[in-house]
Amino acid sequence: MCATCGCGDDGAVITMAGGHAPPEHDHPHEHPHDHPHPHDHPHPHEHPHDERPRTETITLEQRVLAKNDALARRNRQWFTERGILALNVTSSPGAGKTTLLEHTIRRIGTQHRVSVIEGDQETLLDADRISAAGARAVQVNTGAGCHLDADMIERALRTLAPERESLLFIENVGNLVCPALFDLGEDSKVVVISVTEGTDKPLKYPHMFAAAELVVINKVDLLPYVDFDLELCARHVRSVNPRAQTVAVSATKGDGMEAWFQWIDQRAEHVR
Repeated sequence: MCATCGCGDDGAVITMAGGHAPPEHDHPHEHPHDHPHPHDHPHPHEHPHDERPRTETITLEQRVLAKNDALARRNRQWFTERGILALNVTSSPGAGKTTLLEHTIRRIGTQHRVSVIEGDQETLLDADRISAAGARAVQVNTGAGCHLDADMIERALRTLAPERESLLFIENVGNLVCPALFDLGEDSKVVVISVTEGTDKPLKYPHMFAAAELVVINKVDLLPYVDFDLELCARHVRSVNPRAQTVAVSATKGDGMEAWFQWIDQRAEHVR
């Protein structure tokens, strides 16, 4: 169980798009696979008047995140050695991450070799969509887990084996809370929001937006029908993260997508 949010993330299942079971591979790097915490730690309800359970919870959270960060550093080194640009794409459910990636793959697939790690609690639907768009994809089903972590990415990489000097998208589970805490070893986090979600989204979820290098504001073709202020939203982003860039797009209509493609090209050049 995840100490930061209480979700269960021990039962992740990794499957290649098309439904094939992952082949057996040796670990690209060795690390322990022990359960993140012992099962005999005290529970808060057993000590309603004792401050120690809270102290144990904080220590446990730090321990889990420290383990994840160590694995993320190994993933990052693996990407760096191979010149792979890895982008961790996050959003709320329904913001349009998969649609954005589908159109991105079709548009830049001739310039970049693209592969995708898809994160969802259940189903292979998104990985199948990505595969149909022309990219190799592996699905990570987290079960009760609400985010991907560095260990899941390391295992997915053994199955996916992205090419050197390629582009890897990691589509995280739809959630703007826990994915902000878990480094996967990526070059950059990209947050996707849609104009149907509200202008104040960056203020409501500041940790996620503070961790992002780019914020993609999607579904701008719906602006005439919703109460959303693009400029105000961009100001909210800058208020929590002055370094973050913003681009406004319609993944379905193609509006503004060139700015997104140019940002990818710049990041890829930087990595190589």
